[in-house]
Amino acid sequence: MSTTLPMAGQVNTVGLTKNDYRGAPSTLCVGCGHNSIANQISAVCFEMNILPENIIKFSGIGCSSKSPTYFLGRSFGFNSLHGRMPSIATGALFGDYRLRGLGVSGDGDSASIGMGQFKHVMRRNVNMVYIVENNGVYGLTKGQFSATADKGLELKKQGTNMYLPVDICQEALASRATFIARLFAGNAKQVKEVLKAALSHRGIAVIDIISPCVTFNNQENTYYSYDFGKANEEPLHDISFHAASEGGGSSISYVPHKPEIALEADMVDGEIREVKLHDGSSIVLKTLEKNYNPTNRIEAMRVLEEAQQNNWLLTGIIYVETGKPALTELSNLTETPLNRLTEQDLRPAPETIKKINDLMF
Repeated sequence: MSTTLPMAGQVNTVGLTKNDYRGAPSTLCVGCGHNSIANQISAVCFEMNILPENIIKFSGIGCSSKSPTYFLGRSFGFNSLHGRMPSIATGALFGDYRLRGLGVSGDGDSASIGMGQFKHVMRRNVNMVYIVENNGVYGLTKGQFSATADKGLELKKQGTNMYLPVDICQEALASRATFIARLFAGNAKQVKEVLKAALSHRGIAVIDIISPCVTFNNQENTYYSYDFGKANEEPLHDISFHAASEGGGSSISYVPHKPEIALEADMVDGEIREVKLHDGSSIVLKTLEKNYNPTNRIEAMRVLEEAQQNNWLLTGIIYVETGKPALTELSNLTETPLNRLTEQDLRPAPETIKKINDLMF
């Protein structure tokens, strides 16, 4: 499931090559879906001309939380405690609100020990992309069932799972996340385009990526296997349409903010929905279900419940809300990031200290 990256010699508009966005060689199992996701993150940041130093990476514990090592080697990263990534990310992004937060967690890290922190980072609308690499097992500790494992799943060394699974997207929707998507790691194009939209979103962007564990949970009949994903993926929308530009026709679903280039879209049959993002970019979705509206929370709840009842792997952008301010926008922060303030900036003026003392004594 690894994805071939573009040629390393190409240079983007910030003067960097593909190699500048790579990380260390992966130590995960060959064929792990996490490796494909890491490759797509590197490709997306290169194509969006993002300086790696402007991305800050966060993770917890698990196979998924190892994967930030394998992309954006020039970016600063913090590998935190099991389930505690959201609070570390919140603090760091208060320290420098100009950075883009990119957190990678897993189904065990977020849906079990980390569920409390997961819920609160959603409702606070922390300005970050929160990726859950979801495979239904604890792969790092030899394949125990995680909280997202299918009920009735039988694994040789674990027996039969008795419990209903936690649905990451339903939890995010209930917690008022402002961008929610579910993807399949085997669909590289979809992963890339949705990542671009998520990185342009202001607020929390939750992406639940079904990422098969080829070692411990790859039976053909399990929801988290590669074969099941390929056979049962149900996209909410066709994420491409044909557009003519100065460079000729191309397949587009994420449209970056480039006012100097006029795009004249020749839409294919089907309903087209365009959602404007905060930086002037947009995502264009051709919905396959005619009446589905990704900006309607009630519709999002309905399609998630329907997919769960029918055992569909529903993929695509499930919900987008662009009007809610991010946490740091509500917090009256200084224009200079907190981690750049000097001692002189932080020390109160003598007259201020005197005024406080006079009030107290």
